[in-house]
Parts: sequence; C-alpha cells; structure tokens
Amino acid sequence: MKNRILISVIFLFTLLGGTGLWYWQKNTYSKDVLKMEIIAPSTVNIGEEIEYIVKLKNNGEVRLEDPQLIFEFPAHSLPSDKDYALRRNIEGEQIGVGIYPGEEKIFKFRARLFGQEGDVKEARATISYRPKNLTAKYVSKTSFITVLNFVPLTFEFDTPLFPEAGKSFRFSLNYFSSVDFPLSDARIKIEYPSGFIFERSESKSLNNNEWAIPVLNKGEGRRIVVLGVLGGEVDQEKIFQAEFGIWVGGDYVPLKKTIKKIKIIEPLIYIDQMINGTKDYAASPGDLLHYQIIFRNIGDQPFQNLFLVVKLKGDVLDFSTLKSEEGEHGPGDNSIIWDSRKLSSLKFLDVGEEGEIDFWINVKKDIPMDVKNPTIESEIKIGQAKKQFITRLVSKIELAQSLMHDDEIFGSTGPLPLKVGQASNLTAIWRLKNYSNSLKNVKVRVVLADQARPTGQVNPQKLTFDQQTKELIWEIGDLPSGAGTNELLQIAFQLNVTPAFQQIGGPIVLFDQIRITGFDEWANKDINVVLPSLGTDVLGANGIVVQ
Repeated sequence: MKNRILISVIFLFTLLGGTGLWYWQKNTYSKDVLKMEIIAPSTVNIGEEIEYIVKLKNNGEVRLEDPQLIFEFPAHSLPSDKDYALRRNIEGEQIGVGIYPGEEKIFKFRARLFGQEGDVKEARATISYRPKNLTAKYVSKTSFITVLNFVPLTFEFDTPLFPEAGKSFRFSLNYFSSVDFPLSDARIKIEYPSGFIFERSESKSLNNNEWAIPVLNKGEGRRIVVLGVLGGEVDQEKIFQAEFGIWVGGDYVPLKKTIKKIKIIEPLIYIDQMINGTKDYAASPGDLLHYQIIFRNIGDQPFQNLFLVVKLKGDVLDFSTLKSEEGEHGPGDNSIIWDSRKLSSLKFLDVGEEGEIDFWINVKKDIPMDVKNPTIESEIKIGQAKKQFITRLVSKIELAQSLMHDDEIFGSTGPLPLKVGQASNLTAIWRLKNYSNSLKNVKVRVVLADQARPTGQVNPQKLTFDQQTKELIWEIGDLPSGAGTNELLQIAFQLNVTPAFQQIGGPIVLFDQIRITGFDEWANKDINVVLPSLGTDVLGANGIVVQ
C-alpha cells in the first residue's frame, strides 16, 4: 500500500513538472528568432553615395508587436534625403503594427561619407519589440563597418626645393576635385615651418594660413599662391603642411593632408652665362660660340683668392678650337681654369661686386648622324658655388638642288642651249635631309625668276605657287630626326623657261631667296636656313642664253 502511494506521488510531481516546463517554454522568447542585418559596401570612396539596406526577418512562431527601428548613419555622413540628422526612427505606419512569423521587412538608407583615406565608418541599427502575449520588451542591435578607400582629390604643394635663406620666394598649393559631388564650404589650412614669414597671398584668404572654398565641383581645381621669406640655417630641412577639409553637419572634417620638405641654401654667388650675347641661345652646326660668364657676390661678406672652373661637355664641340685670353687649358682639355693671379675680380670680390670672363669654341660642322637631340653642357664652379647650363642645338638640315633637261621624270621640250623668246621645259629636283632633331611645319620657299613659271608637272603633289609674288613653296610638314638620310625625301617639278633679250650671253637665275623654314621642337626655336641661288649655269654651256 505504501509503495502505491509513493508511486502515485512521484507520478503526480512528474506530471506537474512536465506541465510547468511546457508552460514556461511556451511563454518565453529568444531574441535569436529575429534576424537583423545591415547590407552595404565594405569600402567606398569619399563623397560617393552609399546605400545601407537593413533587413528584418521573424524566424519565430510569434508575432512581434510594437516594433521600433532606429538607424544611425556613421559620423560625418551626409544623408541623401536632405535631413542632416544622422538618426532615423522607423515606427508606426512606417514599420507596421507587427512583424508576423516568417515575415521579412527591408529598409533602405542612402548617404555620402566623408573623412580621410583609411577612416572606419560604422553604421548602427537597433530594433525594439514585444512578442505577442508577453509584456517584456526585447532589443536587438547590429552594426556594419565601411572603410573609406580613396579620396578622389588632388592636393599638392608646388614649391622650390632649395629656397635661399632670407630671400622672398613663391610657392603654390594646387587642388583638383574628382569627387562625384559638389564639395561645399571647404577650407584649406597651411601650417608653416618655424622661421617662415608670411608676406602676402595672391588668393583671398580668411587669415594668413586659411582659405575658404565656397563650392568645388567635380572637374574643378584652383591654386593658392603664397609669397614669404624663409629663415634658418643652411642645409636645414623645413616642412610645409596643408589640410583640405569641409564642414559636415556642423563639424569640420579633414579630407586630405599633404606635406612638402625643402632645404635652405644660402645665397652667396650669383652665376649666369651668355652665348653670343644671348641667355637662351640655340646653337647650330658650325657656329662659333662666344661664352660670357658673369658672377656676382650676393652674400654679405667679400670673397678673396677665388678660382673659377668651366667644364664643357658635348660630342658636338670641337675642343681644338677652344680659346681663352686669361684662362688656362691644355690641348684637348675640356676644362678652363681662371685664378686670382690673372683676374682681379677673383682676387677680391666685394659684396655686390660683379666679374666676368669669356672664351670661344666652335661647334662641329658635321654632327654624327646617331646623335639625336644634341646638347652642350657647361658646368661653372666658383668657390663653393656651382651651376650648370644646357645649350641645345638646332637640327642640321640640308637641301640639294639639281636642274635637268630632257629627264626621265617629265621629259622636255624646247631648245637647248636656251634661246631668246623660245620656251624650254626644265626639271628641278630638291632633295632634303634632316639630321638630329624633330622639326615641325617645314617648308622650302623660293622666288621664281620672271622668265620662269611652273607647268603643273610635280611629284609628289606638295607644291604651291603665288603668281603675284612669284613665291614657290614646297609644303613638307613635320619631319622626324634622320628624315631623308636613309630614305629619299625629294620633290621634282617642271619649269617653263623663256629667256629675255637682255639675258643673251649669260645664265638665268631661276631661284632666288631660297630658304628652309620650320620649327625645331628640341631647340624650341624657329629655323630659317638661307641657301644660295640656283641658275641655269648648272647646265653648263647649255644654260647660257643664245639668240
């Protein structure tokens, strides 16, 4: 009997425990049944529009009532809906009265992110809700990280690398936007190194180191120009820093920074060079070059017992022609030395005082054909000061002229020797060679004699003729270096020549004022090569006019 009572008690407790466990499980809720996630790009460029997608899904069997979603944009975002608040509350009709079992809801938020390259931007989402038949509220949270990948903004200093101590110099800060969005209310700030004295800015500034940029659209750029004086020790390194930023939602947000390191040099001796009286002289094959070297003490102390060395480099120079009245050089030597024993300005060069030396040397007439874009280098050293100059050579260009009668190209009619009042057809051939540099817009120009006119027979068809001025032009165009040296570059054309009575007993000058014109790209100089006249005397006795 006792055993039956014990078994009944145990059964009753087991039944009550199972019923209680079932009731507890039925009236509890796990937050894991509501899945919430943010979907967005993991990287984005500064200013590029990004879309955040917030997905909600009820994976449970109970309706989730009174839901409220809060979405928070990352710091320094610019929402696309023009509401600059970074927090969005989605509730009521926007989200509905509840989320049913198996139901999925999607919400989208768009914005542009601003900051510096590598900045981490975190978006957050929070949802609160109450499962049906429960009074407790539950909260779920999630977030998403986006890294700012690239700042499509060019922002660079343009400064001299070696400004002179205590001397005013100019530098600029260049900026250009490729951001696919107008940058409004931007600021540029420059941090100057110690010892820099601001003089003025060519761009309107808020103060000496800050500039306002109202709007900078995509594809637009400008520059800020500053003038100042930099003090410090010789060889001391100075660092300029600058920052480009914008105001977003009341916060100043840096977008890009740049730095520039420069080294101070002390101005001591000014050195300059002139060739044939010109600072930017472009030499030609066969030229006699007269060098003048000018030096001046621009320091604050006099110099004594100086020496000056000029070292020349260039395969186009004929060093056997090097001449100097006061400088010393050996046979075949490419250096000339002046010392204080022969030059008083080197013995004592006072503050502000100037001295000058000169020498002569020839450029070779024949430049090797394998030399392209030839130069002459001169390195000038006086005391510890040193300066180099580069002189460029104009390309050598040649025109060979010939005159024929009864040739294989066009043939001929008319008498030979030439006779007064009777027309004879002659063929002129020009062959052109360009050696070292590329040339643009090359033309050969001549003035025809009154007794000659073109017949229209020409090969190739690149000839023009002005009947009023009698100018005949071969329109060649652009020529690469070496044109005509390996392949044939020529034109052939026929002339009708009718001698006049006063020309009896002599030849006729057919071409006068012959010249080659164009532009030498390497030497950055117009070319104008004058050639001797061409007459019928090249035909020998047949070119002499008879009656």
